[in-house]
Amino acid sequence: MFKAILINKDDHGYHAVLSEVDEQQLPVADVTVKVVASTINYKDALAITGKAPVVRIFPMVPGIDLVGEVLQSDSARFNVGDKVLLNGFGVGEGHWGGLAEKARLKSDWLIPLPAGLTPEQAMAAGTAGYTAMLCVLALQKHGITPEHGEILVTGANGGVGSYAVRLLSKLGYQVVAATGRPDESDYLKQLGATEIISREQLNAPGKPLQKERWAGVVDCVGSHTLANACASTRYGGAIAACGLAQGMDFPSSVAPFILRGITLYGIDSVMRPLADRIQAWQRLSEILSPEDFDTISHVISLGEVIDTASALLAGKVQGRVIVKIAE
Repeated sequence: MFKAILINKDDHGYHAVLSEVDEQQLPVADVTVKVVASTINYKDALAITGKAPVVRIFPMVPGIDLVGEVLQSDSARFNVGDKVLLNGFGVGEGHWGGLAEKARLKSDWLIPLPAGLTPEQAMAAGTAGYTAMLCVLALQKHGITPEHGEILVTGANGGVGSYAVRLLSKLGYQVVAATGRPDESDYLKQLGATEIISREQLNAPGKPLQKERWAGVVDCVGSHTLANACASTRYGGAIAACGLAQGMDFPSSVAPFILRGITLYGIDSVMRPLADRIQAWQRLSEILSPEDFDTISHVISLGEVIDTASALLAGKVQGRVIVKIAE
């Protein structure tokens, strides 16, 4: 038996509880892992609270991220005792995830934990830090250097936004952070933002072409915010779009693309090839220091997950949450 957050939907409704689960209930896969740490992402919070139809089968163990130690392996890629890392691949949605003491996973979903990271540091980053790194890599591959000018980060107080601000700042970029929580400006400045602007400047309908300002953008918001970011990106600039906090719509125009030659990169983190994952995690381990992870995160236990999920959706959680599960 092991402990897990278990989500069920039955005649009594939708509910998530901390439960004792028989190991025989674990799904079929080729690697069994003792989970050392996990985290709570926005998607996990939606799954736990039932606020959106994230979970596709019941019962479900949520948790799209985990770090663990291999207990049993039928894969040539991993041996017993190896430290492994997982993000995405539908885990926590259609396959039991990381908010449990044990997980059984496909080896094709796993990468080795980078040597420069502890399990807690990896989960302080989690999908949020990994996605932010993918966005930064997209801007760098586009050829945008600090000398090109300001980088806008929207939704900057969220997990992805926080990491994007910190990573860009440490790489020498001048970062402008857009946020709906101006009372947390000190936090963003601590991460390295040089200027804080209100999301109100970006989240309403705007002109298809606006004054050129941004050399690049990391957008975690979508909708009118993304449209305005495109409209004000400088000639030849690039936008890495990874979120839809404002909405899935994109009320924009072709004008910035055909008159200013900007590029919009879509950043998927869920099904990303292993080579991209390994590169992103390696760069995270090289750029960020232990103090960076401490600034952006705090630790809770498995028993605190359900209450924390509700608080996260209510906008009462700053930065990242590490769920410490085992030593």
